[in-house]
Amino acid sequence: MTWAACACDPALSRGRRIPEPVAPTRSDFQRDRDRIVHSTAFRRLVYKTQVFLNHEGDLFRTRLTHSLEVAQLGRSIARTLRLNEDLVEAIALAHDLGHTPFGHAGQDALNACLQRHNAQSAGFEHNLQSLRVVDALEERYPAYDGLNLTFETREGILKHCSKRNARHIEAREPWGVAHRFVEQAAGPLWRQPSLEAQLANLADEIAYNAHDMDDGVRSGLLSLEQLEDVPLFSRYRRETLGVYPGLQGRRLLFETIRRMLSAQVYDVIDATRSALRTAAPADVQAVREHAALVCFSDEMALQSASLKRFLLQNLYRHPQVVQTTQAAQQVVRDLFDAYMADPAEMPQAHIDRFDGSDSARAASAKPVRVVADYIAGMTDRFAAKEHERLKGRAIFPG
Repeated sequence: MTWAACACDPALSRGRRIPEPVAPTRSDFQRDRDRIVHSTAFRRLVYKTQVFLNHEGDLFRTRLTHSLEVAQLGRSIARTLRLNEDLVEAIALAHDLGHTPFGHAGQDALNACLQRHNAQSAGFEHNLQSLRVVDALEERYPAYDGLNLTFETREGILKHCSKRNARHIEAREPWGVAHRFVEQAAGPLWRQPSLEAQLANLADEIAYNAHDMDDGVRSGLLSLEQLEDVPLFSRYRRETLGVYPGLQGRRLLFETIRRMLSAQVYDVIDATRSALRTAAPADVQAVREHAALVCFSDEMALQSASLKRFLLQNLYRHPQVVQTTQAAQQVVRDLFDAYMADPAEMPQAHIDRFDGSDSARAASAKPVRVVADYIAGMTDRFAAKEHERLKGRAIFPG
């Protein structure tokens, strides 16, 4: 396959922070993907949840299944747009490596703990944590900490970043992966990451909207009747019933979501092609200096936003979800306080990361950050068991 001129060519990669010989049978982006799949953090995603926690059922999405769905959607679109599929896949598989246990509830609680411990703390950002995982926290290779991924994969992983944290990264890595988040007084305005990173970001949105609807109905917290209020869903439900009159239950839900996903994929392809024709970026750097080019049409963007609002109001803020969220946040707060009060409750390998004990390694950090790293790496199950060990009570049903 011949890539588009503005796609990322692994032969023109900005490379790895620590240079390595090129692999004889794989491109650098394929090698990144393989390192991610074999990482410890990737395996943990199977027991890190999205909306519904691990104890609530075996069939709800986890961070692992979500990442696979994002990779599948991203590759399908990338192939049609002549973008680099391997890079899209690598970013998609790595984008949630830094997520805490208990989904966004755990992230919010850990961020609050860091802020409470130190008002000047940079807090917790799961995208930045994903970068920390691949840059420093994975321990697989004798020559360096982390996975030593290419610039392009790391750039895509850092989807969001506060200016404060971006400035810290920029100080260590000028014109690096955080550059687009830092205001520049002079020079070209670096607005965006690569097209492949933009695509992985949009595929993430498409995937979680669809599977949260599916999981919401499976849980009983959403009904097909409620979803009729969502224009994007109701349109394809009517279309499905026009082809399969009398279809009911899960088959109706699955077919509706399948058609909805297909429509969004084709919309992204058409809208992005149109944007690329208008902008005509000559290369990857021209993409970075332009506004976002991987996009929905205006109509689909409005419909996607309407779906997100529906899920926020009817699923994420559902009393049952809120109750579980509050319990999960209590687990994270208790774990944080316990480890800060007595670091010996953590494994010795984490204590050894405290500043001064092994300062030559990239993973060395202040105690508060080491505690945050340890908690962020936990699965739902392990966090719940640790909480029960430390507090003497189970906060979730067995």
